[in-house]
Amino acid sequence: MSETQPDPQQPQQAEDAVTPVLTTKQAKRANATVMGMLIATGLTLALCLVPVLLNPSPKMQARNVDVTAAANQAAGDAGYSPLDPELPDGWTANYARWNTGENNGVPTWEVGYVTPGSEFIALTETNAANPTWVYESTGDSAVAGERQAGGVTWELRDSSSGKASMVAEVEGLTVVLTGSGELSEFDVLAEHVVEDLRGN
Repeated sequence: MSETQPDPQQPQQAEDAVTPVLTTKQAKRANATVMGMLIATGLTLALCLVPVLLNPSPKMQARNVDVTAAANQAAGDAGYSPLDPELPDGWTANYARWNTGENNGVPTWEVGYVTPGSEFIALTETNAANPTWVYESTGDSAVAGERQAGGVTWELRDSSSGKASMVAEVEGLTVVLTGSGELSEFDVLAEHVVEDLRGN
């Protein structure tokens, strides 16, 4: 009895039979679907970009607030003469205010300065500082060293947000400088702060 040998061509024919073949119309429909998806995605991205481009990220605005007038107003509440340093050309203040310390129990005098390099440094002054307040005021920063400015040794601090801080006690008042400015800009502000404090 002879055994039937399998035809080596049969598996190949089975594979060929399973391979799908698209007609010209089907291929056009498939391509049209892909093109439609690409166009829809492009339009969606364009619509998302329009508001972003129309609203660029704000740069630090120089409002040039009258710090002297605000300091004179705050003096009665503060019990001391709030800082109003005379800074070189190019420095402007975008806010100056008295904070009653309702939230943390530490009343403060606060001024926000825009540097000539368009960076920002906040000045905070108080006669009621404590270690917790200093830590929070400097953005939960760690002491990184010391820096001399205006004949005073300032505590230099770095925070995880990348902002720097300088802290010093001068004439019985604690001053905190915090912001994104260059350390050379911090030095300029610190020197004028010490000059103003010692002149008062």
